[in-house]
Amino acid sequence: MNAIRRRQFLKQLGISVSALPFLTGLPSLGLASPVRPRQRLVIVFSPNGTIPPAFWPEETGSDFKLKEIMEPLEPFKARMLVVNGLSNKVRGDGDNHMRGMSCLLTGIELFPGNVQGGSDTPSGWASGISIDQEIKNFLQSREETRTRFGSLEFGVGVTDRADPWTRMSYAGPNQPLAPISDPYQMYEKLYGQLNDKENLQSVLDEVREDLKKVSKLVSAEDRRLLEDHETLVRQMEKEIRVANQQKLRVAPPALEEGVGDQNDNVPRLSRMQADLLVNCFVNDMARVATLQYTKSVGQARMNWLDIKDPHHSLSHEPDKDEAAQGKLVKINKWFAGELHYLVDTLAKTPEPGGPGSLLDHTLVIWTNELGKGNSHTLDNIPFVVIGGGFGFQMGRSVKFDNLPHNRFHLALAHAMGHRIESFGKAALCDGGPLKLA
Repeated sequence: MNAIRRRQFLKQLGISVSALPFLTGLPSLGLASPVRPRQRLVIVFSPNGTIPPAFWPEETGSDFKLKEIMEPLEPFKARMLVVNGLSNKVRGDGDNHMRGMSCLLTGIELFPGNVQGGSDTPSGWASGISIDQEIKNFLQSREETRTRFGSLEFGVGVTDRADPWTRMSYAGPNQPLAPISDPYQMYEKLYGQLNDKENLQSVLDEVREDLKKVSKLVSAEDRRLLEDHETLVRQMEKEIRVANQQKLRVAPPALEEGVGDQNDNVPRLSRMQADLLVNCFVNDMARVATLQYTKSVGQARMNWLDIKDPHHSLSHEPDKDEAAQGKLVKINKWFAGELHYLVDTLAKTPEPGGPGSLLDHTLVIWTNELGKGNSHTLDNIPFVVIGGGFGFQMGRSVKFDNLPHNRFHLALAHAMGHRIESFGKAALCDGGPLKLA
């Protein structure tokens, strides 16, 4: 019985709306959701658009051929779903790179702000939560799917600058989440020992008391900000508690020492972050992760590919510039190769306590903020899905007719058991979840 039918059934019994959240999960009423297999989600981002002729399969259905950019993913073709024809239809403030990046996973407008891009309207941060965090919150709300961190945000070559071009994950309106681009910092977050737990706990106790005192003296709006700080304090306390209790199924990976967070080290940093991501899944520290390569308008120089041009500048070159197009194909093919490494590692890692591999219980999504770099189009945004399926029909290429990408996010939430009725801008969800079964 789905969530809507459960609510209708209880209403017919004369049960008040306020009681519904407490009753819909009672097993004795036969209304509780069935136990679902373990599910995980990874969203991988690479920037500055793709090269459509070298990316999109010409065929639809199961008999499709991968173009040059996606050749590294050939071993996983049977477990792949290529989704063409989805567009970011969010409009408003900011240029296409800004909205492409910060609306990619939120599906809602940016707040007005003072960050000036290539448009006449400067912008601020996104005005809503991102789909990865929406799903994370859903999983964290249930005891059987709750994990230590809920989600982890990995970065590779992401600069320290913070603006709408650099953030795709949002905990809520005006709440961008910074990816951790230094694998040693991520390692410390995951496995580091809190050497002075008692002192840290003491500090948190003191902070909590101070927040209570101040809350009596400030406005209602400021009080909401203090409540956010109190939530952070509680989260830190919980992490201290869980870190003491959690036993690792698999030891953390041995990271290569002394790899600086620098442009030319991106290939090594990429593999280090992928290994950490897989290990955190094995140890059930999180069931949602993002892996962000550089950023929108990112100017990484792919020297390891013998390409000296900055990526974003190169993406602006016209289609007739065959040399530039060739370099861009090579860059995007390299991203596909890194995706292959992640997916292959998941496929080779047994599912802890269950049958199959980690990949059998994981959906990996590769996306981009633009459909094509030199036109800055928000149409035909790349979405490639690899993994367990979760009800999606895999092993095929599908093409839609310029549909809002919000409907893909809605389908993704439903595949993870989160039966929301809209996501992001509600008007862009007309038609419901994208039909991918």
